[in-house]
Amino acid sequence: MQQAVLAAANKNAVGLERTMNIIDKRQALAIVPLFRLAFRPFFLLGSLLAVSAILLWVIFLTGGFVDWQPAGGWLAWHRHELVFGFATAIIAGFLLTAVQAWTGFPGLSGRPLIFLTLVWLTARVAWLLDAPIWCVVVLDGAFLPLVAAQMARSVWPGRQVRNYPLVLLLTLLAIANGITLYGVATTNDLLQRQATVGGVWFVAAIMGLIGGRVIPFFTRRGLLRTEAVAAWPVLDWALLAGTVLASITMLQGWAMQAQPVVGVLFAALGLGHLTRLLRWYDAGIWQVPLLWSLHMAYAWLAAACCAMALWHFSVLAQMSIAVHALTVGAMGGLILAMIARVTLGHTGRPLQPPRSIAWAFVLLNCGALARVLLVNWATVPGLWIAAVCWSLSFAIYLWGYASMLWRARVDGHPG
Repeated sequence: MQQAVLAAANKNAVGLERTMNIIDKRQALAIVPLFRLAFRPFFLLGSLLAVSAILLWVIFLTGGFVDWQPAGGWLAWHRHELVFGFATAIIAGFLLTAVQAWTGFPGLSGRPLIFLTLVWLTARVAWLLDAPIWCVVVLDGAFLPLVAAQMARSVWPGRQVRNYPLVLLLTLLAIANGITLYGVATTNDLLQRQATVGGVWFVAAIMGLIGGRVIPFFTRRGLLRTEAVAAWPVLDWALLAGTVLASITMLQGWAMQAQPVVGVLFAALGLGHLTRLLRWYDAGIWQVPLLWSLHMAYAWLAAACCAMALWHFSVLAQMSIAVHALTVGAMGGLILAMIARVTLGHTGRPLQPPRSIAWAFVLLNCGALARVLLVNWATVPGLWIAAVCWSLSFAIYLWGYASMLWRARVDGHPG
């Protein structure tokens, strides 16, 4: 009798779970596809910003927009928007989507995601249309704390210690953004500059952390290799801690002047990233655009660290070379490679991108070379080549992928 009762109870429990799953799926499918997971709106809007922002900046540099100034002026806008506008949008889209797989905690969707998207979007409009500075500060300053809070809410219940550093990095990035906004509000150009450069290197820390997880994994899966690259936790933690330390010295302002001690730190970071690349390398990547693009972007990260070391050793005359190797080559390259792959996977498609995306990867790397090298000999042509290559690369992504982002998954999954 007791066994019959237990069997009936188990059957009812299974039936209830199935019913709840059906209800959850129906609720998810009722959401407009664009707002079912965070990667959808943020990859779309972030890429649109990438296409337009660099072109607007170069048009201004070459004599355009004489009577139009965004909040804080064009230089402040350019510094801010490519880091705290574009990069943070993609970071938010990726992390708030990936955390669902990492923790089993549902990703942000529906009305909360719409709200977060509107916060980001209205901040971009406020910056560009020269809204009152308090409006820019409130809107833009709210975005990263909201993203960090959502990440913390997702990883804390399951004690996802492995992902705690991401919450810390998002918080540090929010602090750097807050200091940048304060610099804009008080017209303190030096404070803006050091906070923006510090913020860029916090982004580099996130890139190193995520890249260390996904690049070897994607490489092994993409090439059907059976053996994984052995983990090296000491190197992983050393690169993370070293990059955060370097970022803080920039944010604080001390390392905004050449400091040989900081040069040693950046040289060690460059060597560490190169060591990672060599350990991950497989000659087969050159046959797969979704793989060689990731490795090339990570190579730019190593190059940016080496260039920063050379600047601190007074070998390079300008920090700008290192910063643009990081922002254009590494940040832009890794973002483009990641969103090209992630969009396919999370919309239920096979990992076979449109053929045009390989040209986008080529263009982006050409643009990085133009911005880092050519600008020093032919400034205006170099800037235009870099800007057009960058904008075309993200325009190609949008051409091939935008419809995937606003349409439902092809496999019927509610994500």
